[in-house]
Amino acid sequence: MPAQIINGKKISEEIKQEIKQQAEALFNETGVVPGLAFILVGDNPASQVYVKMKGKACEELGFYSITLKLPTETSENELIEKIQTLNSDPKIHGILVQLPLPPHIDEQKILQTIDPIKDVDGFHPVNVGKLVIGLDTYLPCTPAGIQELLKRSGINPSGKHVVIVGRSNIVGKPIANILIQKKEWANATVTVCHTGTKDIAYFTKQADILIAAMGNPEFIKGNMIKPGAIVIDVGVNRINDPNSEKGYKLVGDVHFESAYEVAGAITPVPGGVGPMTIAMLMKNTLKAALNQLKARHILN
Repeated sequence: MPAQIINGKKISEEIKQEIKQQAEALFNETGVVPGLAFILVGDNPASQVYVKMKGKACEELGFYSITLKLPTETSENELIEKIQTLNSDPKIHGILVQLPLPPHIDEQKILQTIDPIKDVDGFHPVNVGKLVIGLDTYLPCTPAGIQELLKRSGINPSGKHVVIVGRSNIVGKPIANILIQKKEWANATVTVCHTGTKDIAYFTKQADILIAAMGNPEFIKGNMIKPGAIVIDVGVNRINDPNSEKGYKLVGDVHFESAYEVAGAITPVPGGVGPMTIAMLMKNTLKAALNQLKARHILN
């Protein structure tokens, strides 16, 4: 029986409507509008698209947002100064530096310059540490979106075997840490596979929930999936397609056609995890606004 499609676009719209209502209530109570600053260094086309989409989401929800577009040759110190200015700006509750940065800039140094209370990407070591030990913090947006997709689809990871293929700091490691916590909608047994794993299919075939996040087009085939498993495809890969007007198409890390015949449920690409990432960024920005009001003793 073909898999159920997990519609991330629909679920993300539901979340954004909830956030919009909460933001309106916050404004009515305090006069505060959640504010998000984007910093884009260089002219990476994909980064420009992502920042534009995030800015559009802010507009839809009535958030305040600014985008600082800096030339590729911007120095590390100049970028640090820009971040420090935003750290002290009370209208800005969240700061997002779009990655990747040009090679002459140390990404970790830049991420550590962001005030942890404004780190809505959840990449600052303080927030990563809080995630690992189970404290409340800003969860990285894509992993948080995966957990929310499972939750709103009625798929509880508790007691299940989750296999994650990929160990990046952006998706693989944080989703492993989120789902291993002794908490609701987590509490899973987690296996992480990566480039050093021998016979990945041995592990993927054991997964009750399989999360593919390695950036390798259509790597996971249907014969690598346990019948009835939940498949979450994080990959977004552009491959040549002479039949398309654009000359390319977007595919995930999972070969959708073969996986669709085996899995119990699956996220499509596009329209699965992607929209959830932006929704969770908006959720983190609202949370950051609330946290900063509490820190200033404006809210209880």
